[in-house]
Amino acid sequence: MTPKTLRRAVEALDSFKVETPSWGFADTGTRFGKFFQDAAAIDMNDKLADAGQVHALTGCCPTVAVHVLWDFVPGQDPKKVTRQARQHGVKIGSINPNVFQDQCYKWGSFGNNDPKVREQALQHCFDSVAIMKATGSEYLSLWFADGISYPGQGSIRERKGHFTECLKALHKQLGPKQTMLVEYKPFEPAFYATDIADWGMACLLAKKAGSRAKVLVDTGHHYTAQNIEQIVAWLLDEDMLGGFHFNDRRYADDDLTLGSIDPYQAFRIFHEIHCFASDSGRMPKIAYMIDQSHNEKSKVEATIQTVVMAQELYAKAAIVDHDALRRAQAKNNVIDAELVLKKAFFTDVAPALAAFRKRHQLPADPLAEHRRQGYEKKAAADRNRRRKAMGIVRGGSYA
Repeated sequence: MTPKTLRRAVEALDSFKVETPSWGFADTGTRFGKFFQDAAAIDMNDKLADAGQVHALTGCCPTVAVHVLWDFVPGQDPKKVTRQARQHGVKIGSINPNVFQDQCYKWGSFGNNDPKVREQALQHCFDSVAIMKATGSEYLSLWFADGISYPGQGSIRERKGHFTECLKALHKQLGPKQTMLVEYKPFEPAFYATDIADWGMACLLAKKAGSRAKVLVDTGHHYTAQNIEQIVAWLLDEDMLGGFHFNDRRYADDDLTLGSIDPYQAFRIFHEIHCFASDSGRMPKIAYMIDQSHNEKSKVEATIQTVVMAQELYAKAAIVDHDALRRAQAKNNVIDAELVLKKAFFTDVAPALAAFRKRHQLPADPLAEHRRQGYEKKAAADRNRRRKAMGIVRGGSYA
C-alpha cells in the first residue's frame, strides 16, 4: 500500500461501525431443527456479554440489534437492559419487532385481512418504538413474513393497501431522530406473492410511509443472479438506502458468514457506497448490521470472522482510484475500468488493519486473541452449570 492509500483505508476504518445481532449468539438452527452449542447465550445478559467481547476485540461493533419478542420479556424495563449493555461496553442498537411468530400471524400481520390482527401487529410495533425511546435506539428494523402461497388466495392490491396504511401509522410514532427501515425478501415463507418482495416495493412503501422511512438491504434476500450493488446504487441515488443486513449465500437466504462465498460481491457493494461519497462529497448515513445464523461455527468466532472480513472489504473499497475509474469510464475503456476495481480488491490491506488496531489499542489478530483468552471455554462451563441448575435439558441431556 502507498502512504496515500494506507491513510485512506485507515480513515475509512475509523468511521466504519457494524452492529451485531443478539440472536446470532443464541441457539439457532434450520427449519428442520435446532443445533445446540455449549457456549450459546442463554439470556439477554449472555448475548450482551458476547457482543461486548466482539466489540472489545474488533473495535467497530458498539451496538447490538435486539428482537423484541426474543429479548424483552413482558414487564421488563428496557432501561435495565440498556444498563446491562453499558456494563459490557456496548449499546442497544436497532429494535426488531416480531410480527411473524405468533399464531395470529398465520395469514399475515400488516397485510392480514382481519383488522384486529393488523391492530395487534401495529400495537406491537408501537411498543417497539417505546422501547426505542427508552433505550436511545435510532433504528426500527422491520421484516414481514406476509404474503400468499397460492394464486387467488388473497387480493394483492388490498394487502398492499393495508401495508401502506399501517406503515404510515407506525411512522407517525417515530421521534425526529429515529428511522424506520423496511426490509424485503423475494420468498419464504410466502411462495407465490410475498407482500414486500423486492427493493422497489420496499422503496415505494417507505416513501409513502414518510420521510424517516428507508430501505434495508439484506444481502441474502435476493435471487442468485441478482445484481445487489446495482440495487444499492439506485437506492443511494434516491436517498432511500437506510441499512444493511450482512451475510452471504450460495442459493438464497443461507445466512452464512460474510465473504465466505463471494467476498467480491460485498466489496462491490462497499465500492458503490464509497463511489457515491466520492461523487457527492458526503458519506451517506447507513446502518451496517449483521444477520447470520451460526449453526456449525462457534457463534462468537463466526461473528468476529464476519466483522474482520467486513473491515477488510470496506478498506479495500475505500482505496479504489475513483479518478482513474472515471477516466476509463469516460473513454468506454472497459478493461481499464474493471482493472481499477480489481487492483483495489486484490490489494493487501493488512497494513491498514494493523495501523487501525494499533491506533485503537486492539489486538493484532482478534480471532487469535479471542481463542487465547479462552472465552468460549469459560462461557460454556458457566452456561452449562446454569442450564443444569435451571433444569434446561437439550438433546436429551444437559449440554
